[in-house]
Parts: sequence; C-alpha cells; structure tokens
Amino acid sequence: MIIAEVSSADVRELPTDQGVLRYHEAGDPAARPLLMLHGSGPGVTGWRNFGENLPTFAPHFRCLVLELPGFGVSDPTDQHPMAAALPAVGRFLDGLGLEQVDVVGNSMGGLVGTRFAVAEPERVRRLVTVGGIGRNIFSPAPGEGLNLLMEFTESPSRERLVAWLHSMVFDRSIVTEQMVEERWAQATEPSTLEAARRMYSRAALEGMTRAAERSPEPPYWAMLHRVRARTLLTWGRDDRVSPLDMALVPMRTIPDAELHVLPNCGHWAMIEQQAAWEAVVLAFLARAD
Repeated sequence: MIIAEVSSADVRELPTDQGVLRYHEAGDPAARPLLMLHGSGPGVTGWRNFGENLPTFAPHFRCLVLELPGFGVSDPTDQHPMAAALPAVGRFLDGLGLEQVDVVGNSMGGLVGTRFAVAEPERVRRLVTVGGIGRNIFSPAPGEGLNLLMEFTESPSRERLVAWLHSMVFDRSIVTEQMVEERWAQATEPSTLEAARRMYSRAALEGMTRAAERSPEPPYWAMLHRVRARTLLTWGRDDRVSPLDMALVPMRTIPDAELHVLPNCGHWAMIEQQAAWEAVVLAFLARAD
C-alpha cells in the first residue's frame, strides 16, 4: 500500500474552465477515494481542517483534501463561496476521472457534500458530516459562533478573531498563538476577506434570508430525504456554531442516517476529539455495503 508523505506545502493543482482547484492527496491512488471538504470562516483551509487526520485515513483510502474556491488557496471566485463550492466538487471529480467517492465534510463542507449527494446521488457512496447541516429547532439562529464570525468579518481585529476561534471549541487551549497568527494572515488577505464578507456579513445574511423567503424552491434541509448515501452525522455536544438541535432534522429525514455525539467537544470534532472522531468515522466507512 502506498501512503504518500504530505504536508501543507504539497499542494496539487487541477486546472478547470473556472479556475485552478488546489488539493492535497495522500494514500494509495488505487484505493477507494475519500473526498474531504473543509468548513468556512476566517483563514480556513482544507489542510487546517483535515491535515492531522490524514495519517489515520491514508492507509485505507485515497484521501483528497479539496480547497474550495474563494478561501485563499484555490483561485478566487466572483460568486458567493457557497454557490461556487457545489459545482467545484463536480468539476474536481470529473477532472480526476472519479465516478464515485466517499465524502467527509466539516460544517460548510458537510452542507456542500450533502447538497452534492442530493444532486448526484450515484456519485456519493458514504457521507460523513461534522456539524453544520440541518436547521435550528430550539436554539436561536444565527448562533453565537456565527454572530462572532460576522463581527470579525465586518471589522477584523485579532481580538475578534480570538473570540470567534474560542467559540469553535470546548477547550480553549486548542487556540494557540500559532493558530491565531496563521488564521489572521490568511483571513485578512484582501480577496479572501472580500469573499468572506459576501458570505458572512450581516447584510449578506439578511439578503440570503430575504432571497429564501421569496424563492419558490424548497430549502436544502427540506430535500434531505433525497440523500441515498449511508450517512454518519458527527457532532460536538458543546457546538456553539451549529448547536446540537440542528441534527434533529437530518437525523430524522435522511433515510439511512445515524448520529454520533462527542462530549466535551465544540464545532471542530475532527480536531478537538480527534482520536474518538477518527475511530467512529473509520469504522463507518469500512463497514460493508
């Protein structure tokens, strides 16, 4: 089995008709492909979300960590980053000649993976989400973490960045000075910050709400019954960005879904409860059809 050594500097490029998509790859090229989709927020990258998880998954899968457009690694986009992400997944798989993959998505990446599984059900064998999908049932919306994210996006400062990062975790010691500096550098890069404001400013959120109210199309969470992939919903019990009650709709409406809740854990389950999260996800993905 081939397990490639990979680091944050080892970025591969896939030219497409809508810009270059960049990604990291680890594992045996002949193994089952596992597409890993990152979340959103200041300074996010696929590598920062999943780089530490690759040693566990690379011995079993061909791991592909895609950097979505507009977040500072793949090419910028003039679209709303969420709108650009879904077609980027299809272009990426087509460009690599992949007909079917397993998908692991954190937060926004879980939403993108879920929407892709609705749109092209034959292309997703297994789906794993880390928070982020569904809708608030008992908790207020937007939640605490999203409000802090909007405050940072509208008026960036290190203090606001730290406040948002603290809302992402149960254990604040995870938020190191190195993490803050790395996130600050990427989050304040002009094109990345501009894309973040299209997604997470107060005006952008209010515009999205008005558009949804006028739209004749159902919201994505009303279409979850169309997911055909076996699905594992993973959630931090102490998630302050996408509170646990959001899991109720997808747990109930995705036909073949199961929910695993991790204690003492915020929004970044794959980081904060790394060993436990990896164990349950690996067992799920390895289960026979």
